[in-house]
Amino acid sequence: MSKLEMQATRDFYGKTLAELGRENKNIVVLDADLSGSTKTSVFAKEFPDRFFNLGIAEANMMGFAAGLALSGKVVFASSFAMFAVLRPFEQIRNSIAAQNLNVKIAATHAGISVGEDGLSHQTVEDIAILRAIPNMHIYVPADSVSAGRIVREAVAVKGPVYIRLSRPKSPVIYDDSYHFEDGKANIIKEANKADVALIAIGMMVPEAIEASKLLEAQGLSTLVADFASVKPIDHDALIRIAKSSRLVVTVEEHSIIGGLGGAVSEVLSEEYPTRVFRIGMMDAFGESGTPAGLFKHFGLTAEDIYRKVLKAVK
Repeated sequence: MSKLEMQATRDFYGKTLAELGRENKNIVVLDADLSGSTKTSVFAKEFPDRFFNLGIAEANMMGFAAGLALSGKVVFASSFAMFAVLRPFEQIRNSIAAQNLNVKIAATHAGISVGEDGLSHQTVEDIAILRAIPNMHIYVPADSVSAGRIVREAVAVKGPVYIRLSRPKSPVIYDDSYHFEDGKANIIKEANKADVALIAIGMMVPEAIEASKLLEAQGLSTLVADFASVKPIDHDALIRIAKSSRLVVTVEEHSIIGGLGGAVSEVLSEEYPTRVFRIGMMDAFGESGTPAGLFKHFGLTAEDIYRKVLKAVK
């Protein structure tokens, strides 16, 4: 598919959810009064008897989800990432994760790409918070194709899953041959001896791909990897990448504290110590603005990544 084709991951969440609903009558979907935005409305229209709007009461929604999971259902619970993670954290921890229940928290509007709604609706801490919870799986699709595959994989996983989805449309980078597996990374651009290894997630994967082209034009060989499975993370791929690269760079639309950069640094510091350069939200809250304007303001565009990496290499 052309990189110019633009689709939103949340749209393909709704589409895939409806497909799964036709295949599996055990799937139940919950939302916190935002089904039009999270796209669970697609499922609700087709399966009204298996859809529950719990209103703006996210803690109650997670408790409700736990009860349904205990009764044998596969539950998808959705809201904006800020409200799906930070508000009901206690219920996610105690009611869902501690019992390893089959609840899939599919949160849209993650990161700063929410845009004009500002910091109250932008979450750059969600991965860090949920990564610390035992039993939790964390997936961050890079485009619409991977979003569909990841939603399907979440059903196959036994236990809680967090799927981090975005609001705006983003470039389609994969075709129908793409395969997602829990705990496995996808190498988009291989290099035997890379000067720079760009490890990215979510909307930063297309930016990393474009940044790699700019770096290659400067004579630097690059590897690009999509680590959509943040937890469990692909230890083997990380070590292989580190051994064959001069510099490992992580890129994320999330705080560099506790997110992808933190996860990569933890693995490599113990198993193959090497330098890791982290690009993301630098211990800062988001602000109000357009997604493109915010990416530029916080240094997350392909050009910003290119300039930062050049400086780090020198």
